[in-house]
Amino acid sequence: MIRTVSLGWAILGGVLLLAIVGVTVVNVGAFALDRAARIWGGEVGGLPGYEDFVRLAVAAAIPMFFPYCQVRRGHLAVDLFLKNSPLALRRGIDRFSLLLMAALAVFLAYWMTLGMLETRDDGALSRVLGWQEWPFYITGILSLVLWALVALTQVFGLTEDAPTHG
Repeated sequence: MIRTVSLGWAILGGVLLLAIVGVTVVNVGAFALDRAARIWGGEVGGLPGYEDFVRLAVAAAIPMFFPYCQVRRGHLAVDLFLKNSPLALRRGIDRFSLLLMAALAVFLAYWMTLGMLETRDDGALSRVLGWQEWPFYITGILSLVLWALVALTQVFGLTEDAPTHG
């Protein structure tokens, strides 16, 4: 279940990144058209608020990949020193590192929530588009909570993605 949710969340992040690429292509195309139009005295404007959209969308999309990365055990792991250690030690260290990963994700979610509340209370708006910035924190907070849940399910062996170290 958590694997499916994490995969769906990552796919949504991918859709958001595709939207960023699409907007970037349109904006670059407008720049090229503007260059050509200037030869004949014309002008083609780029997308107003392009930088606002990209900044907010990237901030929302990138954390959406963290939970699925954890499901796949795609985070950095250093096995050099533990390679020849007893299996029980490797599993213990694996569980401990998963607990630390979950604690880190919860810690970051907590502080990101405080940041979102402060941004909301300040009424922060994007410069050109005038969008409220605080809603873009929500995907990051949800991503961090989901990341922590994935790590905890791996600690307690509640997922088919058990440790691969042994």
